[in-house]
Amino acid sequence: MNTNREHINVVWLKRDLRLQDNEAISCALSTGKRTLIIYVFEHILLNDDHYSERHFNFIKESLRDINIKLEAYDSKVLCVTSDITSAFNQLQESYKIDTIYSHVETGLLVTYNRDKEFKRYCRNNFIEWHESKNNGVERGLLNRDNWFENWEDYMNSNLEVFEPLDNQLLNSNEIDHLEKVFSVTDLNTPTETNFQKGGTTMGWKYANSFFETRHEEYMFNISKPEASRSSCSRISPYIAWGNLSIRQVFQKANQLKKVSKERQHIGAFISRLRWQAHFIQKFEMEHTMENASVNKGYHKLKKSISDSYIDAWKTGQTGFPLVDASMRCLIETGYVNFRMRAMLASFFTHILWQPWQYATTHLSQQFLDFEPGIHFPQLQMQAGETGINNLRIYNPTLNGLKHDPDATFIKKWVPELAHLDIAFIHEPYLMTEMEQTFYNFKLGEDYPMPIVDIKENRKRASDILWNMKKDPTVVRESFRILKRHTIQDRNRMLKSD
Repeated sequence: MNTNREHINVVWLKRDLRLQDNEAISCALSTGKRTLIIYVFEHILLNDDHYSERHFNFIKESLRDINIKLEAYDSKVLCVTSDITSAFNQLQESYKIDTIYSHVETGLLVTYNRDKEFKRYCRNNFIEWHESKNNGVERGLLNRDNWFENWEDYMNSNLEVFEPLDNQLLNSNEIDHLEKVFSVTDLNTPTETNFQKGGTTMGWKYANSFFETRHEEYMFNISKPEASRSSCSRISPYIAWGNLSIRQVFQKANQLKKVSKERQHIGAFISRLRWQAHFIQKFEMEHTMENASVNKGYHKLKKSISDSYIDAWKTGQTGFPLVDASMRCLIETGYVNFRMRAMLASFFTHILWQPWQYATTHLSQQFLDFEPGIHFPQLQMQAGETGINNLRIYNPTLNGLKHDPDATFIKKWVPELAHLDIAFIHEPYLMTEMEQTFYNFKLGEDYPMPIVDIKENRKRASDILWNMKKDPTVVRESFRILKRHTIQDRNRMLKSD
């Protein structure tokens, strides 16, 4: 080891892939000390079932975007594939690391355990690890007293500005030298895909187009599977991976709301930024919901596993057109709106009567905007296993008729139905033999018959789950959850203007 090692700071990027309004970077630079920015493609995440190639490609695109911006400072991000402690051990061969800066990560159990191990590593190596609050979410809370007020104060505080001193960032030549002793990650990604591209530059293109014009139909189209693809902001991946901070978006939206003629649409959008933080805070305070229902009363709920049902749901072959269209669209593009996500989860857990845990990794792999703090609380809420939320069992046929009346979305993603009359597109299983012959269409061959009786299964789910709400353990747990997670000024949180 080099005994004359230069003392440096290291910024460890995780789900904060941006330069502006990045408190970890600002804190490191404020010391005046030379600083290296690193991203580690960790084996624990590369091998985790919740992640898929689309996520890592989005991360790579985000890092390339950062590197383009860092060219002005003759620097770049050191991007390596490694375990985190191995990466820092290797860095210590060339530099003496005084302080590591990062954001607190509300991630999976594997990242939480990794962080606990990394704290021990830092302590044993006399390294200070400084973790900044991420998007107003706080670690170590016992309840939500004053949480909303603190969150709003944070959202209205000054944005961090990226202003490194001359030669404060390790330069490209120095990082090139480091790369010789690391397993450097290739940041190239496929050019032709149906997924949104990663990076702050692209994130602001989506955000700005939403704030300029697309927000004008936001509330009208938010539940429509096709129209929402343009009327919703579509910035969720850029928030999930930290290309944009919630604070940046919140302040931009508030500025627009003051002058916009469509302030109710912007107000509704802002309210969803609040709810986003609320759910992540809930998961931060009760991470066990990654594997088990937050309400322990539902641990006694037993469901038989059906591989055939699960496979049909995963591949969009259930015989229910809106369900299948939503799943196929999600697999192909990484996005469907909130209502379709809720419907997919509800159909899986209620109509197919499968445990929500068997849906979690498939959905997380498909969601380009996979965010653990949203994913697990929402899955449990849609499964009806919190004890505090209203039970919602979505009827895919009624949702199709209401939100896709012309079957535009279904025809696009279930093209085998596109030549049928609209009534049959929504309910092909109602076709008689003569009608099938007329349309040259065969149920069970050209498109599946429904894999379950929706009316019968809906009643079963409703009866069982409503009865369970009276269970003493469910009731006791419901009070505990409300006490721990309820926001004092809930009405203020719900306000949209």
